[in-house]
Amino acid sequence: MTLRIALIGTGMVAKTHVAALRDAEPKVQLVGLMARRAESAKAFAAETGGKVTVFENVQAIAASADVDAAIIATPPNARLDLIRPLADAGKPTLLEKPVGRTLDEARQIVELCEAAPVPLGIVFQHRMREASKKAAELVASGALGALGLAEINVPWWREQAYYDEPGRGTYTRDGGGVLISQAIHTIDLALSLTGPVASVQAMTATTRFHTMESEDVAMAGLRFANGAVGSLVASTASFPGGAETITLHFDQASLHLGSGVLTVSWRDGRTETFGASATTGGGADPMAFTHDWHQGVIEDFADAVADGRPPIVTGRQALASHALIDAITRSSQARKDVEVAS
Repeated sequence: MTLRIALIGTGMVAKTHVAALRDAEPKVQLVGLMARRAESAKAFAAETGGKVTVFENVQAIAASADVDAAIIATPPNARLDLIRPLADAGKPTLLEKPVGRTLDEARQIVELCEAAPVPLGIVFQHRMREASKKAAELVASGALGALGLAEINVPWWREQAYYDEPGRGTYTRDGGGVLISQAIHTIDLALSLTGPVASVQAMTATTRFHTMESEDVAMAGLRFANGAVGSLVASTASFPGGAETITLHFDQASLHLGSGVLTVSWRDGRTETFGASATTGGGADPMAFTHDWHQGVIEDFADAVADGRPPIVTGRQALASHALIDAITRSSQARKDVEVAS
């Protein structure tokens, strides 16, 4: 069975989705496009070279018998108005991160889909890397022992021109800065391996390198529910930009994830490596990454819909990242340790 998909949003990441959908055929097929402006959707459809229907609005997608599911790749401020008619029509939806601009908005979206009920998957493509899958396998096996320390780093760079785009880095459109727009991918992957954070003590700021409403740097001390401690440093002010890294120290070994490679340093002296080096969009070009990981997310979503199982990252699971980002923001504002919402 081929899952027929309409893509909503024709911005920066849309071409990545088109390439991923193309390579995922015949499991999926791109059959429709929609953008805020119809002329943008028509121009984008012409670029794809495929035979796709350009829909004027989300209600038309929801009503179409030729569309089985939707991918939403719009800025976060449009999400609720798009999700509601799709959920009412029973259309499974794959949503680009973040789920919403705030934790409360993200919860509304998740609860709306759960009440329908309709599948809601979130595009956290870092989970699909070979190295990430191996790390998850090792953690789940119990061979590593207990986690003691986690170090999460996102040393990215964005030119001022990136933030000069209307709405980018604002709370009204994006919901914030580096945490919700860039670091959320690494946060999701890290939490999938560490388990939830119980409390944080944090600082966020905007450096002299950017003129923007929200933060371009965040630093947080973390206390995990399992007793481990850790740190998170995220930035789009770290010229020239580098790969995000996750380093987890367990009783029996330390795991280091960086640039698509997992290095396992065992306490008995052994060292193992898994995966292949890849760029991740941490430098001046935010789209300098492969579409293979998006393809993996899309294929998993299609299989999940066909099999009646949850996708690799559900909307409910994605709330953990939103809760941590919310706690970091609240801690910085209050200048004190705060608990992470459950």
